[in-house]
Amino acid sequence: MLEPVLDIVLEPVDEPSAPAWCVSRGWDGFLLGLSDAELAVGEARGLFDVVEGRADTPSSLRRLVQDVETVTRVASLGASSLELPGASWRGIPLRKRGQIAAFLPVLEPLARRAERVVDVGAGKGHLSRLAAELFGRDTVAWDREAAHVRAGEQRAEARARDVGELRLRFVVEDALVREPELRATDLAVGLHACGELGDRLVSLAAGARCDLALISCCLQKVRSSARAPLSETKGFPALPRAALGLTNLSTSPDGVEASLEDNLRARRTRLGLRQLLRARGLEVAPGEEMRGVNRRQAQRGLAALARRVCSVRLLSPPSDAEVEANERSAAVAYARIRRLSLPRNLLARLVELAVVLDRAALLEERGLAVLVARLFERDLTPRNLALFASADPARLPRPHVAQ
Repeated sequence: MLEPVLDIVLEPVDEPSAPAWCVSRGWDGFLLGLSDAELAVGEARGLFDVVEGRADTPSSLRRLVQDVETVTRVASLGASSLELPGASWRGIPLRKRGQIAAFLPVLEPLARRAERVVDVGAGKGHLSRLAAELFGRDTVAWDREAAHVRAGEQRAEARARDVGELRLRFVVEDALVREPELRATDLAVGLHACGELGDRLVSLAAGARCDLALISCCLQKVRSSARAPLSETKGFPALPRAALGLTNLSTSPDGVEASLEDNLRARRTRLGLRQLLRARGLEVAPGEEMRGVNRRQAQRGLAALARRVCSVRLLSPPSDAEVEANERSAAVAYARIRRLSLPRNLLARLVELAVVLDRAALLEERGLAVLVARLFERDLTPRNLALFASADPARLPRPHVAQ
């Protein structure tokens, strides 16, 4: 499914001219002719609703949309919960609380069998602490950030004063530098283990043949320029970092850090900044316009962003006329970019699923039973593909019918 459209995945639409993959397939005229309302639907809900309502949709685009819709339909684990005292949740942000509340119940059959739970990329140890309290197993929280670990230890000590000693130990280590030593009797856990860390955890679990529960995110966080497949199964491509970054895209009005509307406005602002810098004679590649400035600065609008960037680059501040002209030109150009980007946006979930299935294939090659399922609802987090593995298939969660 992915191989014939890799050219689309590998070439983002950063400029208002139609990319080669779009022109060669004859999609550019159709996409650029979409109304603002159709564009809004395509960005918020995906292309399926758009192409099904248009008789003039190119047949190859219609087939791709239908095939992606079918292939990326993943079974759900549904909603369940385990009872914990309200004090157990103290200090946990609401979004993280919802994720842990959904994750703990599906961990239970694996954790009850394990001698030890190893939480890799544990952050402040919220999941580790609750798992230790709920399952009564030796638990190790492994994270590279000393400040996170200290915060986790302090919360665990405070909670232990109420419930008694927790069999919980924190380790300050980068798992990409010093690997945790997993045993066959362990349950290895990663709740949103980013990029290469998720790959490392899967490889370690496959080597130890231990149980695994992983929900990954930020697949582009790899140290090399591309992610090589883990599995020996043919067909999983090596994907460059930029292509992996596509998987962070969410077709939802409500994003993780900002709404879709706010994200679109920020991207248009960055385009206006790039045009402004180019008009001043600078050669600025897409993405380079923000060099030295936090990307969240783009939420402040072009005038504030341009002043900040010009200051960092030791350039004279932009004039009001300069800002207004680039705001207008960016609005026109970005309207084209948004329409031309829709087919590539469509493939975000397919790329994410390919990475998860590559990991699953490695685990199967090592003799483990595997389940890939959707755990969270998208309004909680769009990074909701869960990978479970066990030497005993009976310990794996039971998914609902795919929907």
